[in-house]
Amino acid sequence: MDSYRVLSAYYDRFTDDVGYEQWADYFEQVFARCGFRPELVLDLACGTGTLSGVMARRGYEMIGVDASPEMLMQAMNNTLDCDPRPVFLNQRMEELDLYGTIQAVLCCLDSVNYVTDPAVLREAFRRVALFLEPDGVFVFDVNTRRKFERMDGEVYVREDEDVYCAWQVAFDGALCTYDFDIFEAEGDCWYRSSERHLERYYAPAALTQLLTDCGFDRIEIHPELSFGECTGEEDRIFLIARKGK
Repeated sequence: MDSYRVLSAYYDRFTDDVGYEQWADYFEQVFARCGFRPELVLDLACGTGTLSGVMARRGYEMIGVDASPEMLMQAMNNTLDCDPRPVFLNQRMEELDLYGTIQAVLCCLDSVNYVTDPAVLREAFRRVALFLEPDGVFVFDVNTRRKFERMDGEVYVREDEDVYCAWQVAFDGALCTYDFDIFEAEGDCWYRSSERHLERYYAPAALTQLLTDCGFDRIEIHPELSFGECTGEEDRIFLIARKGK
């Protein structure tokens, strides 16, 4: 995947509203509810490694995996102050291959939606289960149909002193397309690049079935950063699944 070939350099600037510390708080609450504190945690589709860094500074041994070399370069720079530093691997989700097992897997910021082929997602879940220890926990979030429908036809803009980014969104009921135009300043000139990102809508029931098929049980679905009941009004939901013993 080369979706972040250009956008990787600006990703952190454009997502500065993401509360990574709050996400880390939530994951630690999940661990507490599961009755254990994992020593080794996988940040799957880790992007620029911000969450990996937050978790590492809280004392977790982290492995970050991402399909984008450009994002991993940013991740390396973002975790220079961590001791021990996270280990970063350039792998696709469905090709996950670790040296041993882990106790917890986190997959954040609708990365699961980026896997647009359900068969590929099934293989990704199977690979997660393969390397997750029995009774280990897998936590991920997805965008809801409500969010995709709300964004359909919208145009968004983010700008900084040396970059201007505009993107259009289209949702056809299954796939959501984001067409990015990125203008970078270099001296007196601006240079334009374009990227297209795709996400697939996955119904909660379909995700639950995929998880069950891959050996997960005790599956919970909650609103964003919550342990409450879903109402259908959510833009983002979290799934928490345990690997069977």
